[in-house]
Amino acid sequence: MRKILTLAIIHKGDKVLLGMKKRGFGMGRWNGFGGKVEGGETIKEAAKREILEEAGITVTKLFAAGVVEFEFKGNQETLEVHIFRASEFEGEPQETEEMRPQWFDISEIPFSEMWADDAHWFPLFLAGKKFQGRFVFDGLDTIKSKELTVV
Repeated sequence: MRKILTLAIIHKGDKVLLGMKKRGFGMGRWNGFGGKVEGGETIKEAAKREILEEAGITVTKLFAAGVVEFEFKGNQETLEVHIFRASEFEGEPQETEEMRPQWFDISEIPFSEMWADDAHWFPLFLAGKKFQGRFVFDGLDTIKSKELTVV
């Protein structure tokens, strides 16, 4: 079974906006903003909605950066995550029930407090490259295999 998800990173100059996940899948990790695509939504519309719900900002421009598939050993579900870049938005990031947003200098991205795969694809994202990949996890912290290519 395949589940389509979104993940958006706000990238402005030498900073990125990440959110500390306060509940649910990924709780206690810094991550971009995103989630499920709801019925009747395009993937891009879902990404914009999730950013508004999780960070309280309205993205005015959103660009596709990559697609990464995730499998977790023992789980039949494949997560197909569409990753977006946003640099223009309206409003100020606000803490919500789900996320606590914080700006990070690119040189200080907290990879040790993020998903293990982020350290692999984030440099491509920061370089403005489009990419696709696949990560297989054993548990939530160990990458068993990975494929990552620039497209």
